[in-house]
Formats: sequence, structure tokens, C-alpha cells
Amino acid sequence: MEQKAIIVGANINNQEDFTNSMEELKDLVYACNIDVIAKTTQQLNQVNKAYYLGKGKIEELLELVHETDVDMVIFNDELSSTQIRNLEEILQCKLIDRTGIILEIFAKRAKTKEAQMQVEIAKLQYMLPRLIGAGKDLSRQSSGYGFRNKGKGETKLELDRRKIKNRMSELSKELEALVDRRKNQRKKRKRTEIPVIALVGYTNAGKSTIMNEMVELYNPSANKKVFEKDMLFATLETSVRCINLTDNKKFLLTDTVGFISKLPHQLVKAFRSTLEEVREADMLIHVIDYSNPNYKQQIEVTKETLKELGADRIPTIYAFNKTDLVHDEIFKVEENSIYISAKNKTGINELVSEICKKVFTQYVNCNMIIPYDKGSVLSYFEDNANINSTEYKFNGVFISMECKKADCERYKQYAISI
Repeated sequence: MEQKAIIVGANINNQEDFTNSMEELKDLVYACNIDVIAKTTQQLNQVNKAYYLGKGKIEELLELVHETDVDMVIFNDELSSTQIRNLEEILQCKLIDRTGIILEIFAKRAKTKEAQMQVEIAKLQYMLPRLIGAGKDLSRQSSGYGFRNKGKGETKLELDRRKIKNRMSELSKELEALVDRRKNQRKKRKRTEIPVIALVGYTNAGKSTIMNEMVELYNPSANKKVFEKDMLFATLETSVRCINLTDNKKFLLTDTVGFISKLPHQLVKAFRSTLEEVREADMLIHVIDYSNPNYKQQIEVTKETLKELGADRIPTIYAFNKTDLVHDEIFKVEENSIYISAKNKTGINELVSEICKKVFTQYVNCNMIIPYDKGSVLSYFEDNANINSTEYKFNGVFISMECKKADCERYKQYAISI
């Protein structure tokens, strides 16, 4: 670890998940290669608007900073510009809040141009209201002439704000072009009528591992695995893979960015174009780390985030993952639940079977005789239907199959009843 930090939290009205939240903050800090060497907390009825904590606790924190010689103090909530200014004056060291540490992780993990732009926009949105006011060290800038009421010029603060807004505007325009491209990709997918399944859930629940296991199981030659690692926010880019099943059914599987408690609204807003993939999905696979003692709270956080995205009414299967790490008896927590261990490759077939039951409802059994001069129609069904039997008749090829209802209607002139 390169740097040392103290983590600080205010427990407002005995929050039920406060201890878990502080542990999660510790994990977030470790993810930034910062060593947590001390922790301090305070029970409060409400956050101190000027100092976050009470003045007595601030004095204790100042002593702790001096004793431990830390590089920074990291707070479990988002701090206002007033709180930052007041705390910096007292503590005389670097301050970071929970939002700042999450933004830092996102900045480190972002690999694609789109993810990098989204993170930069989020960081600028976060910085803008936190630019400290025009202090004595901010020199006045000459404003030129010819503009009424501009004689005093602009402060450095105003210039910084303008630079940030201009940069945000530039990034938003660039991002819009990528958003349009993503929209066009979604339109093309809809025209193919292939169902879209989105993996959602808390960060590090195992979404990418599940995707990779499905790819390996059903598309072993595709060599299209996504990055996976046992760490927070390993995935920031949306990845889409086509899962081709043995009966000629197929669906698109989307891996998305993970959620977390107190996910900064700047990130939700900046990543909205990426998260549109979730809202446009035909079904969600809500992946849960069943081995985590706080999995129930994580389920609720994910549900709240999906509601914020307008994706809370999409049909959902709950995939309780990492059952290999659970030694207690498994109890069914949610309806439509599947219990799996993606790492041990168990339960994936059951999960796919459940997906098929719910998304391939518009399939019918159909019998047709395809004339010999309509080879393209036969070829279409060979690629897009589950053909149970084939027989060569004098007037064409007889096929008995399971196919899309729409395809049965489209080629009904060849349909026969037996």
C-alpha cells in the first residue's frame, strides 16, 4: 500500500446497515491501494452541516491524524463544499468522501473511450459544486473592455467553473455520438427478434463469471470471454454476447456495471446511456453473492437502483451465486430463484433452462412441406428452428419442428396438419 488513511463514518439514527457500510468503505479504499490504519465513528441524530461530525469528535480525529501521520481522511458519506472547507482548515490533510473514492476506482478501471468519457463527466459534475469560493489567493483577472458591469473581471473560481462546464459540454457531444451508435445497435437487435437478457446486481456478485461460463458452455469456439476478477467494479463496459443454444434458439446476454450502496448519482447519470441496455432488456438476471452476509441489503440496493433507472418492472430471475461458499442450508429467498456456483460450473444449465421457459414463449410446434425449389426457406428453418424430424416426399421436404409463431405465420402456405 502506497498511502495510509483513516476512515470516518457518522451513524445517523442507528442505521441498520452502518457496520456493513463501513466495511464496504474499507474495501473501496483497499481497491485504491490505500491502507486503512484506523477507523472512527460517531452516533448522531443528524449530520453536522458544517463539520459532518460533532466538534468533540473532530478534535479526537485531529489527534488521531497527528498520532498516525496519515496521508488522508476518507469519509463514508458525500461531503458538501462547506464541510470540506471547514474540515480541511482543522485537519490540514487531504480529504476524500465515499463518492470521491468510488469515482477514483471507476477512473482506474475504465478502459474503453466511452467508459473513460462517462467517468470524466461524472468527476466534473462532482467537482463543480465543490470548487472552494474566491479566497484571498485567487487573483482577479482582467476582463477586457466593452462589456457593461464587467470592470472587476472574473475570479479564478469563475474561470475554473467555466472551464469545467466547457469540458463537460465537449464530452457530452462526443458521448452523444457513441450513444446514437448504441441506439442503432439496439434497433438492429430488435429487428432480429432475438431476446436480450441483462445481467444486473451488486458489484463483485459474479455477473462476468456467469457470462463467461455461458459462453464457454454454448459457444466454446467463439473465444469471447469478458474480463473477470474478484474485485469491486471489475466491469465498467457493457459487453454483449450471443448465446447459441443446441435447439437453434439464441439470446443476447449483456454484462453491465455493478451497483453499490450509495452509488453516486453523478455516475448513474453519466452511465445512463450504458445502463439503457438494462432498461431495454426483455429479462433481467439479478445476480446475488449468496455467500455475502449482507446479501439481503445488496438485493434491496440493486432493486432501488433498477427503480431509479426505470427497469424495475422487467421480468427477473434471481441467480443466487457462490453457493460453493455457503455451508448453511439454502432457503428460497425470492420467487423465480436459481441457486448456482458459476466458479464451480454448477447450476448454469438450470439457469439457461429457466431463461428459455420465460423468454421463448412465442414458439409453436409446426409441420411443413417445403417445395424442393424453395431451398432458401428450408435453409432458414435449419438455422432458426428446432427441427425434430425430416422426411423427403415426392412434392418436397417434410419437416416437423418447433419454431417462432411469427415464422409459422409467415410461411403458413407450406404448413400442413397431421
